[in-house]
Amino acid sequence: MVDVAGKDQTRRVAVAEGRIRMQPDTLSQLVAGNVKKGDVLGTARIAGIMAAKKTGELIPLCHPIGLTRVEVTLTPEPDHACVHCSARTETVERTGVEMEALTAVQVALLTIYDMCKALDRGMCIEGVSLVHKSGGRSGSWDRPEAPA
Repeated sequence: MVDVAGKDQTRRVAVAEGRIRMQPDTLSQLVAGNVKKGDVLGTARIAGIMAAKKTGELIPLCHPIGLTRVEVTLTPEPDHACVHCSARTETVERTGVEMEALTAVQVALLTIYDMCKALDRGMCIEGVSLVHKSGGRSGSWDRPEAPA
């Protein structure tokens, strides 16, 4: 692992996002609560939060850090037949929380896949990326908007 002992503790924030595309009928059943495994969005939200907390154990060279906040939001988008996931992670530490936000998104979306795979094995996780980070020596960064 990289030595971060010489860095100052600062407030650090990261936001990541992604989505899982599925058949419109699968999304309808998910939204209606008709998935046999139970509350898909509630379970996926908790899975994402748990994953953020375990990131240092999952990613070999990632520092274990104390998180002060993890927020996972899952929004069904019927017009696009997908569920959008956003994760915000925060800490006051010597290293950033980008990996925690990205891990939260991935695991939340994988949980949706697991819970809905009996309905739709063709689901596709896509667009997982960091969209914002702030804090530390490098300051703030925001993903540039894609050209229209």
